[in-house]
Order: sequence, then structure tokens, then C-alpha cells
Amino acid sequence: MTDSPIAPPADVVPVLPDGVVSFGMQLPVQSQSTIYVEPWEPGAGPVELARVARACEAAGFFYVGVCDHTFIPDRLAGAMSTTWYDTVATLGWLAGVTSEIHLLSHIYVAALRHPLRAAKEFATVDVLSSGRVICGVGAGHVTEEFDLMGPAFDERGPATDEAIAGLALGLTDEYPELPGPRWPASGVGLRPRPVQTPRPPIWVGGSSPAALRRTARFADGWLPQSVGPNVELLATLHELRTEYRAGAPLDIGAIAYPMYLGTPPAGNELPPGTVQGSPEQLAEYLRPFGEAGVGQVQVRFPAHSPDELCDQIAAFGAQVIPLVNG
Repeated sequence: MTDSPIAPPADVVPVLPDGVVSFGMQLPVQSQSTIYVEPWEPGAGPVELARVARACEAAGFFYVGVCDHTFIPDRLAGAMSTTWYDTVATLGWLAGVTSEIHLLSHIYVAALRHPLRAAKEFATVDVLSSGRVICGVGAGHVTEEFDLMGPAFDERGPATDEAIAGLALGLTDEYPELPGPRWPASGVGLRPRPVQTPRPPIWVGGSSPAALRRTARFADGWLPQSVGPNVELLATLHELRTEYRAGAPLDIGAIAYPMYLGTPPAGNELPPGTVQGSPEQLAEYLRPFGEAGVGQVQVRFPAHSPDELCDQIAAFGAQVIPLVNG
């Protein structure tokens, strides 16, 4: 990956609480890839989505996440399904059904939107949520989305860099000056202004070498795609951050294997790789994340109904999180 000539955004204060490991969850229902969808989700809708989001909030989770795909081409529909709620619309709706939990786009394919359009969307949701938005962005992987919405798929790397920098400028300045070759802009004003100052944080997703460099140069936080606190990746990321941004603070994330607290009901099989056990056993699995310098862990709980999922979330918040941070 050749470094983009686009200047990185100015530093912002990390949003994650210091000294503890925070937890977040990608919500069910809003995206239904066959990799993780549960049998009850295709028949669910806003009622179940709101219920799970509120359960996460009540359990003390730091964020809930919403995915992003505009459409799914025929060749991928069998694996990914075609059910993907609009990211920003769903985050705006979640702002009204929750009151404290952060709202994360995980992840928003930044190069498919004009940066000022994206800034308008995220600033509006930040206002509607009283300052709870986190802009999770990435490069995307579905070729056909780029074929129809541009830029060219092979140009998505530098386009993503420019989109992130433009998004940051649009969130920071009412009259942003966008110097990039794809979306130059000047003399335009954007309101409403976000509640968070100087702007909402931007977390960049991905675990490839290109994604690590993009994170080190342009991000306020990291959303990896790989499971676990990969010590080698973290070391590389910190080295790059020192090189590009003089070691500026960076909110570090990680993804955990699916977890299940206790024993599932008879006949409810858990997916391969699920970490199952007592609160102490789950906490033992999670402690190395914090020891590696991870500030937030994205978790998932296999469940055969909304009731079971909400029970798992509540039990995790009451019994596991205190042990991890104790």
C-alpha cells in the first residue's frame, strides 16, 4: 500500500474509559449473514432489535454496532443473505430507543459515499443521540457495490483514506475544505454540528497490512477483523502509530470467540469454538485481552431466541464484566 498524500485528521481524545475493558456487541436482526444468523432472526424486526439493544445498555455494554452493505449481489446472496438494514438510519432509530449506550457503525464503507454526505449523517445521529456516535469505517469487500456506486474496486484503498479525512473535516468544521482529488469541496456549510467535540471518534476496521497502516495514519481507534488480542498485530500497529502519529492515543478493539454463560437448554447446540462455562471461566478467557492493551472487546452470544440472548447479555454484564475488571 502506497501512502496516500491525504493529510490525516487531528488527534482526538480517546473515547473508551481508561483502566478497564469495555464491551460491545454487533446487534442481531439488522444483518443476517449465514455465518452468524440465528434461526429466530429472519422472523424478527424492530421489537426484538430494540429489546436486545436495551439489554446491552442495561448490562453496561459500551456500544452496540450496526453493519453496512447497500446491496448484496446474486453471487453472494446465498452466503451473506440480502438482509442488511441501512446503517445510519438504524443508528438514528437506536438513538431514540436507548439513552446511554454508544452507537457504532461496524463498519461503514466510507469510499461509497461523499465525505460530506457521511459527515451530515453522522453529525445528525450524534445530535439525536446526545453525543453517542462512533464512526466505524472500512474499505469494503463487495466488488459489485463499487461497480455501481464507485470508485473502482481497485482504487478503494486511497479512496477510503480520502473519505476518512474528508469525514473528519466535515465533522470538525462547519465550512470544511476538502482538498482530495475525488471529492474536492469548499464554500459549503454543514449543520447540525455534532455534540462531541472536536468531533465524534473514527475507528477504522480491518486486520490486513493496508488496514493497519490506514488505522495508524487516519484513525482514533481500531476495529480488527481477526479474533483475539493478536499480540503481533498490536505490536505492528503501535510501531506504525509511532511512525505516523508520534504514538498518539488509539482506542484498541478486539473480537472474542462466541461465548455462552452456563449450560444451554437441552437440544440447543453451540457453534464450534464457543467459549462456554462459568463466570470465572469466561473471565479467565477475557483477561488476556486487557493485559494485551485492548480497551474494548466485541462479544457474541449464540442463542435460540431473543429471551435466551437477553438473558445471556444480562448475566454477562452482572457476573462476568466485574470479574474481568476486578
